[in-house]
Amino acid sequence: QVQLVESGGGLVQAGGSLRLSCAASGRTFRQYTMGWFRQAPGKEREFVAVISWNGGSTSYADSVKGRFTISRDNAKNTVYLQMNSLKLEDTAVYYCAADQTFAVRITPTAYDYWGQGTQVTVSS
Repeated sequence: QVQLVESGGGLVQAGGSLRLSCAASGRTFRQYTMGWFRQAPGKEREFVAVISWNGGSTSYADSVKGRFTISRDNAKNTVYLQMNSLKLEDTAVYYCAADQTFAVRITPTAYDYWGQGTQVTVSS
């Protein structure tokens, strides 16, 4: 069992930056693949980024590639999402999620644990 708590969301102007954090409880954090997803009003939850258990493999949605960076610090049980050059369409609730397998997967149903989400709002 692992609990995930996101932080770092807020209101930012287009072109700005935010850094999301996801703190995990439990000693087995380093065994989990970690992902970030987002959900905008009226839309389905979508994949944003994923990082393997040791940080050696990452993958991004095309919509954020080159602007967002996922990273993790296993000593701190924390995964991060650095978001630069934010656009209006990045507005959503952002969720971190943990996958108990070592696979790097992008479908929400593959993930076993979810945080409560943090709101990111990008204004013009």
